[in-house]
Amino acid sequence: MKWETALWMVTCLLFASLPRGQPDTTCHAFAGETVVLPCTTTSPGELILSNSMLYWQIESVLVHFFHNGQDSLKFQAERYRGRTSLFLDQIKHGNFSLKLSNVQLLDTAVYTCIYKQTGDHPSKTQKSKIKLIVSAPSSTEEAPSPSENLITTEITLRKITKYQFLNSSES
Repeated sequence: MKWETALWMVTCLLFASLPRGQPDTTCHAFAGETVVLPCTTTSPGELILSNSMLYWQIESVLVHFFHNGQDSLKFQAERYRGRTSLFLDQIKHGNFSLKLSNVQLLDTAVYTCIYKQTGDHPSKTQKSKIKLIVSAPSSTEEAPSPSENLITTEITLRKITKYQFLNSSES
């Protein structure tokens, strides 16, 4: 890892330790769903992906890292492995949104999206906070349909009738 990348990651962690402002956006999801946490920039023109660093985090926990035009997930927190992705075809247009699959109750948190353009035309670090609230899925058990009740009742009556018939023939 280049020293610039390491320095930038340390800077991101320091950003996370600053006083917590209000989130820019709040998203809601039910456990098990997929949610998109929005993060965009209004940077003029197309961004150069080979000079881009994009860091998604929760405090000091690395959720997703994009560097030099590709995902760099070596230090991604274990609980997010295989559940995060970016819209790779949209990053050059300033869409840094994170797709989080199979959302879990423990995913409720304030996520920080940090973007920095490096290289010949470095940009000011851009930061956005997104609050995710995950709820348990509502447990609505469906009542059996009337036809299911009739079938069950009919089978029960047949068993009772057969049982009574067999027992009455023994007398």
